[in-house]
Amino acid sequence: MLHRDRVRARVLRHDRKGRPEGRVLDIIERRRLPIIGRLLLESGQWVVAPEDRRYGHDILIPKNATATAAAGQVVAVELTEPPSLHAKPVGRVVEVLGEIDDPGMEIEIAVRKYEVPHRFTPETLARAAALPDHVRAADRKGRIDLRDVALVTIDGEDARDFDDAVYCEPFKRGRGKTAFSGWRLLVAIADVSHYVKPGEPIDEDAYERATSVYFPRRVIPMLPEKLSNGLCSLNPGQDRLAMVCDLLVAEDGSIDAYQFYPAVICSQARLTYTEVAAVLGNTRGPEAERRAELLPHLLHLHEVYRALLKQRGKRGAMDFDSVETQIVCDDQGRIEKIVPRTRTDAHRLIEEAMLAANVCAADFISTQAHPSLFRVHEGPTPEKRVTLQAYLRALGLGLHLSDEPTPLEMAAIARATHERPDAAQIHMMLLRSMQQAIYTATNAGHFGLAYDAYTHFTSPIRRYPDLLVHRVIKALLGKRKYHLTPSPKTRTPELRRGGKMVAPRQVKPMSQEMALWEAAGAHCSANERRADEATRDVEAWLKCRYMRERLGEQFSGTVSAVTAFGLFVTLDELFVEGLVHISELGGDYYRFDELRQELRGERTGVRYTLGVRVQVQVSRVDLDARRIDFRLVREGEGDRLPASGRAERSRPASASDALTSVRSADRKAKTASRERIARAKGGAGKTASRKAAGAATDSKTGTKRRSRR
Repeated sequence: MLHRDRVRARVLRHDRKGRPEGRVLDIIERRRLPIIGRLLLESGQWVVAPEDRRYGHDILIPKNATATAAAGQVVAVELTEPPSLHAKPVGRVVEVLGEIDDPGMEIEIAVRKYEVPHRFTPETLARAAALPDHVRAADRKGRIDLRDVALVTIDGEDARDFDDAVYCEPFKRGRGKTAFSGWRLLVAIADVSHYVKPGEPIDEDAYERATSVYFPRRVIPMLPEKLSNGLCSLNPGQDRLAMVCDLLVAEDGSIDAYQFYPAVICSQARLTYTEVAAVLGNTRGPEAERRAELLPHLLHLHEVYRALLKQRGKRGAMDFDSVETQIVCDDQGRIEKIVPRTRTDAHRLIEEAMLAANVCAADFISTQAHPSLFRVHEGPTPEKRVTLQAYLRALGLGLHLSDEPTPLEMAAIARATHERPDAAQIHMMLLRSMQQAIYTATNAGHFGLAYDAYTHFTSPIRRYPDLLVHRVIKALLGKRKYHLTPSPKTRTPELRRGGKMVAPRQVKPMSQEMALWEAAGAHCSANERRADEATRDVEAWLKCRYMRERLGEQFSGTVSAVTAFGLFVTLDELFVEGLVHISELGGDYYRFDELRQELRGERTGVRYTLGVRVQVQVSRVDLDARRIDFRLVREGEGDRLPASGRAERSRPASASDALTSVRSADRKAKTASRERIARAKGGAGKTASRKAAGAATDSKTGTKRRSRR
């Protein structure tokens, strides 16, 4: 049996944590996809060590099945014989990816390891090539002409596709007590649905991918480049087709009215967050002078943002300040530096505009009672609520948390503890108490954003659910109904919630059409998780490579997660996280207090909690396991490097030369550490916090990236 095989099992008992244990009765289906690993020559026998350690077996390769691969190279292997009780699996090399040190190899490994589709079908490429290079007269038929409106795009410096453009102006209506005063906000979104039709090859490929995947220095797009960076991208000075959400926002930030309509637009400028922040920060500065014709519109956008922000506070939407980082790579694809991303009013301005358009789309679809995909984020489960309540009581906080917490209660706790020295620890626990956001046809609201109904409308170039929402809105505008057709690529894989594998959402018996929407939601949610896992894997590999050159060096850091097996520490200067195993904390016996999220020494009383400042030394880096180990440096200690660190540091610089020696010399050490790695995966302190943060902050920039509100 191998990782990813489908099996039939019988539950025999439950362990002391309530987890089921059982016996595999039968293997129903074996995965046929290639396995990625490195080809090694050991004692005259060719073997491939899988990149994904969950496979648990090296794969034997006959001498005549190595293709053109050389020892140390990364290859894709197809199994010819499955493993048995007494024999390892046997396979043959079907693709040679190259040397492990080749630029971008970590991405090539990740897209195959996580089965990310990265090649468009010939039919899709042919259909994309046949598309026009510009907007034709026939395309503009039946659309509102907004080419004279000063719409602009505001994105990061490294953005290549532009989904959205915005414009704002003051608006007054009526007189006397019934007069309305506020702003008219236009959010124009690329009309991908005009070019990507249901059932066509481009649509099939887009559905299979479900999302674009953003790696450092490379993007695996959902759509072919001609669409994503060309015909659908709202490039400045070029006519583009768009779906527009036209809103009236009152002075208190409430949405008084809205309408959707197809339009043709022409972006007046491609602005960056840095540029807009500079303009708003100094309206008489050089940036403002350079954009003098757009300055009034940018100021109106800032005004409506502040109004929407007030309404956000009234709703009780979650808003935790967390440090996001950006990896800056050199020409060889290696990390040059890791820098924090500074969120400015320019970022928040776009986020609030996108949130307003998304919530209007959800409201429009809900009032029409049309099937669609909603972005659902449910509140804390009863178990997590009890844990959070106990944690707050343990800290002596007299803060109210009801049996059915509301977003306002959670936001009130965050505000009340904002000035405390342990604020980061408390906010982290609030985040961990929440569930992950998913796509589903059953609207249950968005807890983190405090919306009764919420969907994704603003990024159809990079998210398939947004494309489906566009099709539904167009159908409703045309007094029609959009019928979702089944796809042979639809899968309903299990989703991860709270670190456990669960089946897709189960609701009351539904129609066949609603079942199709639920299946599409499960498919898109699972592929979103897959994209996140692949991205994290690449970033972890790059960080390990980055830290391998810093073995023995000392850094100051902050405890970012506490588990039963040790502390995760994030370095202040490098923004890299590593593990201080519990065995490195000294001779004391440490007990893990889950309620307080701390390790406490029984003899010394020393406590380690979230937010504690520590000094650490980089002691070991394991590229294969994507793992960085630290050891605590106490006052008065020198620059001593542990034996494990010295051994790791003495490895040859060339990975291809080191593979065989490292594998044979360290095999026993790696085997002995698997138990510790397994426990690390079980704790998943930092991973859990990232997932919770992603669920609670579904904004445009929070994930490129990637944020997936």
